Amino acid sequence: MRTMEGGCHCGRIRFRVTAELDGVTVCNCSICTKKGIWHLIVPRERFELLSGKDDLATYEFNTRVAKHRFCKVCGIHPFYIPRSDPDKIDVNACCLDDFDTLGIEPKRFDGRNWEAAMEKDVPWR
Repeated sequence: MRTMEGGCHCGRIRFRVTAELDGVTVCNCSICTKKGIWHLIVPRERFELLSGKDDLATYEFNTRVAKHRFCKVCGIHPFYIPRSDPDKIDVNACCLDDFDTLGIEPKRFDGRNWEAAMEKDVPWR
């Protein structure tokens, strides 16, 4: 396990997470595709919001289980509460300091067929 920091584009939202990057996953559902998020799902105790609580806004849709958090100033989505694991935090690995998308091969999840995909081998579990 390694401890990493990250945040939104403008720097108001900052966080710390302890994880390994071998669990990073990409999803092809409508919101993940549009946001361009690379998922790193961790237990809540391995995530710490360092700053910017008052600069966060929340977007919900469909089942309203997922709580998509984003910076009210720059619009970047650094983390959220995922529908698949609402007891965890889903960090956007692209928001980690010095994260290089060319240096990692993410696992894939078929979010367009979410219910069926959740019945299969879920990459982050």
